[in-house]
Amino acid sequence: MIERAVSGRLVLDLKHTEIQPDEVDLLLHPHTAGVIYFSRNYVSPSQLAELTCAVRDLRSDLLICVDQEGGRVQRFRDGFHSLPPMGSLRILLGDQPDEAALQQVSALGWLMAVELLQYGIDLSFAPVLDLDEARSQVIGDRSFADNPELATALAEAWIDGMHQAGMAATGKHFPGHGGAAADSHLELPVDSRSLEQLEQHDLVPFRKLADKLDALMMAHLLYEQIDSNPAGYSSFWIGELLRKQLGYRGVVFSDDLTMEGASGAGEIEQRAELSLQAGCDLLLVCNQPEQARRVLSWLEQQPVESCAAPASLRADRAWTAGQIQKDARYHVALDLIARCHSALQ
Repeated sequence: MIERAVSGRLVLDLKHTEIQPDEVDLLLHPHTAGVIYFSRNYVSPSQLAELTCAVRDLRSDLLICVDQEGGRVQRFRDGFHSLPPMGSLRILLGDQPDEAALQQVSALGWLMAVELLQYGIDLSFAPVLDLDEARSQVIGDRSFADNPELATALAEAWIDGMHQAGMAATGKHFPGHGGAAADSHLELPVDSRSLEQLEQHDLVPFRKLADKLDALMMAHLLYEQIDSNPAGYSSFWIGELLRKQLGYRGVVFSDDLTMEGASGAGEIEQRAELSLQAGCDLLLVCNQPEQARRVLSWLEQQPVESCAAPASLRADRAWTAGQIQKDARYHVALDLIARCHSALQ
């Protein structure tokens, strides 16, 4: 096992359910900060535990991440509870959830987190703070609500649950993906609204939760009336609005730099450079191992400062199955899951 001061900037992925021989050097590279798991990396809880142990045996300092939002975006299913889409909470709890209802949402966020912590996962990229404006092809019921105040209240409860579990929370996708129709995996979405319009709507959850969020993920989205660069490449969005105006002090992730929404910046090296210049702390490069290698080679040639971000996001506790099932929040969360799935039928 190699232990070193955390300095990496790149979060990359693995091809299969076990570390492949040609991936060892990627994981050991000093500019690698972490690993993100996908559904292809998962077969069963025992296999997941073995994979995570293998990663930790190589590098104890790596941040291990996954998208485990619930609904359509839940990478681990068999052996994990089927989390409902966040949009179902509004259907079930209404537009003005009381404190008891918010405690149930908190228990759901707690359950999502403890199930991952049980198998050594540090971070789930959740919650989604985008508002469902019935436009986006990719957001939809991943969003808590279309109303910014309701979305903020539900997301805050979810974040509280994650924090109670010992997991950092990552809001996405800043500054709001719900108002553009296109899927940024396939093309660059364009949002024509003014900054004033966004301030009154999409930016509300990010602004109100800035002090609670440990990390944020940027959107590959162009707000053409506000800045000529997509948000993930924009010093205005990250440096001026997020850091200065909102006072955000947490970690900033790029979204996956291999997505088509990121491709307009040029080759993968240019995408990495623009992301770091704009203010991203960590870079995601997924599903294309050679692109990850190119970013690592490029980083070797750059005067990139050390980054404490991965260490700040590492989970601070683990849970056992016995601890989870004895906790009162477990039963509250299971009841909410059952009622959400019933409401969707």
